[in-house]
Amino acid sequence: MSTQPLPLEGVTVVAVEQAVAAPFATRQLADLGARVVKIERPDGGDFARGYDTAARGLASHFVWCNRGKESVAVDLKDPRGLALVRRMVAGADVFVQNLAQGAAARLGLDAAALCAAHPRLIAVDISGYGAAGPYAHKRAYDMLVQCEAGLVSVTGTPEQPVKSGIPAADIAAGMYAFSGVLAALVRRGTTGRGGPVEVSLLDSLAEWMGHPLHHGTHGGAAPARTGLAHAVIAPYDAYPTADGGLVLLSVQNDREWRRLAEQVIGRPGLADDPAFATNTARVAGRGATDAVVAEALAPLTAAEALTRLDAAGIACARLNSVAELADHPQLTARDRWREVESPVGPLRSLLPPIVFPDAPEPRMDRIPALGQDTDTVLTGLGVTEAELKELRSTGVIA
Repeated sequence: MSTQPLPLEGVTVVAVEQAVAAPFATRQLADLGARVVKIERPDGGDFARGYDTAARGLASHFVWCNRGKESVAVDLKDPRGLALVRRMVAGADVFVQNLAQGAAARLGLDAAALCAAHPRLIAVDISGYGAAGPYAHKRAYDMLVQCEAGLVSVTGTPEQPVKSGIPAADIAAGMYAFSGVLAALVRRGTTGRGGPVEVSLLDSLAEWMGHPLHHGTHGGAAPARTGLAHAVIAPYDAYPTADGGLVLLSVQNDREWRRLAEQVIGRPGLADDPAFATNTARVAGRGATDAVVAEALAPLTAAEALTRLDAAGIACARLNSVAELADHPQLTARDRWREVESPVGPLRSLLPPIVFPDAPEPRMDRIPALGQDTDTVLTGLGVTEAELKELRSTGVIA
């Protein structure tokens, strides 16, 4: 039985957001109980709504990042619309924006201006490359930042660099914005004051590049691209099985190598063979190392290989497809799936990773249609029905 509320109940967030980074950050806040009012353009809204139609007619990015929010469609280029948003912000605890660099400042919605006007407000500016410097005004889409941050240079095969299959820069920035809001709320609880928070995609992903960055800066060379293999550990790779599967295994030390040699490969002598006995030797002879492991696993099905590796205490995993993740037995056993309402009906969604066992489940409210909450939110500001009609007829709201 829950004994405490969700941690962000009573917190109101206003977000002028689009694409992934800011919406992903504010969705975390909504999941934990905050009220999130999403400001969208009347003519189409958040452009991520149009990325695809994969989620039963809705865009998969939008479904992922926008549950639990209220959508208010307001034209910020119209002074009347901008005035309405400023009224919303005046009553909010948190404001988040990821407009193009300089756009928020032109509207008076940058963190510095808003925090000067509202001392308790926490205002977050999410940018591509930061507020200053030669890259400040460059377009900063996720893949571009992955390239600038060097992630692509260490991802892929020796022959071919590849981008991450997920928007890593957007996710990194979104999670740092989320963390920044939580830290600022704690500080406001002790000082009574909010303040500005700045997060950039480049800074965020550069932090995630810590291992290759330190390896290259202090060791003389960045880790090589090795596909599914590990640059400095062997065996650590994916190996084919008799049923067409791929099983990844990782041997972290020489004791584990001994167990692998004895219990899985079936060649105990490899444990003491100078060509294999140490990780340094196994990496130097990676081809021979991989060959003996592959030969041992090739006659087994993926399930048989995993059973044998688990019994030997060797870290291992099946290389799953996205469809196999959706049916993952661990997610099913732990009851991690829920249904979220949307304009096209219920959509299956995963519970967020943060769990508070003594509080209610994270809030997983509906995915809003564009402008679904415009009238309700504006009425709450004191806008009359006649004013709503006038604003709508002139295209200020939708």
